[in-house]
Amino acid sequence: MHSRHGQTLDLGAKTAALQAELAVAIERRTRGVSDCSTDIAHLGLFRREAPAAPSVCLVEPSIVLVARGTKRLIVGGVGHAYDAQHFLVTSLDIPANSEVVEASARQPCVGLTFKLDLRLLAELIAQAGLTPHPSRSPAGSVGVGTVTPSLLEPFVRLVALLDEPGARPVLAPLIQREIHYRLLLSEPSARLWQIAAVGSQSHRIARAIDWLKLNYAQPLRIAALADLVQMSASSLHHHFRQLTSMSPLQYQKWLRLNEARRLMLNDGADAASAAFSVGYESPSQFSRDYSRLFGAPPRRDITGLKATLGA
Repeated sequence: MHSRHGQTLDLGAKTAALQAELAVAIERRTRGVSDCSTDIAHLGLFRREAPAAPSVCLVEPSIVLVARGTKRLIVGGVGHAYDAQHFLVTSLDIPANSEVVEASARQPCVGLTFKLDLRLLAELIAQAGLTPHPSRSPAGSVGVGTVTPSLLEPFVRLVALLDEPGARPVLAPLIQREIHYRLLLSEPSARLWQIAAVGSQSHRIARAIDWLKLNYAQPLRIAALADLVQMSASSLHHHFRQLTSMSPLQYQKWLRLNEARRLMLNDGADAASAAFSVGYESPSQFSRDYSRLFGAPPRRDITGLKATLGA
């Protein structure tokens, strides 16, 4: 018992040391910015210096590690909290709300996002002859797992490569491959196994989502989309809602409204032209849908956003 207790303490101390190292490295690179991309593909860093109310976002298949602080992702009304002891993994492009729960100027919430390569996951499953954990099929596309040294170590090395531009082309792909492998052995791996399995229902939903992202401004015919991904219309509806907490039509509407918001905020488009650009035929319907999603009519929302951003 004493030996096992000692091993637990050693594991906890190792995890804490790696978390502290990662927090310092990220904090140094994010001074004065909230989000920053990096010179390593699929790796982004973030910093938050105060708690923040939930904000609308689209989360790609990815892992999010918090080195310090606490965040929460809300999908379909369900909150998934994650912190230095727990990581978040998502297996589909899902509309969500992201909330900063614990952060301050003295102790900012810092962490990283790493976009997953579903083809690499499938390759590793086949190459290594891995078998999935014996667990029931996950109901959604979001999972929370316990942070371990074996998962933290490659992330610490990946972030350290930002200081070694000459070594990045050789070492980064190897480390990224290791991260994908570690995730396939982690607690929430069932979601990744499900989405990486070609021909599975989840894989077909991923294909449907890809089509919607490319064709959000086009009229949506559910029967045609179901045929495209080789599902019945009822099966498409059921599995789509199970994995995203939305119907395909609701998902398309979400994509349209967020693209319209981007057009108004970044390109200076007025509400009517933005509405038509994303596929709406009625500006009044667009305004009603927009207000329901963002909590204010288009003009007031954009004015508030510009004031917040100092534009």
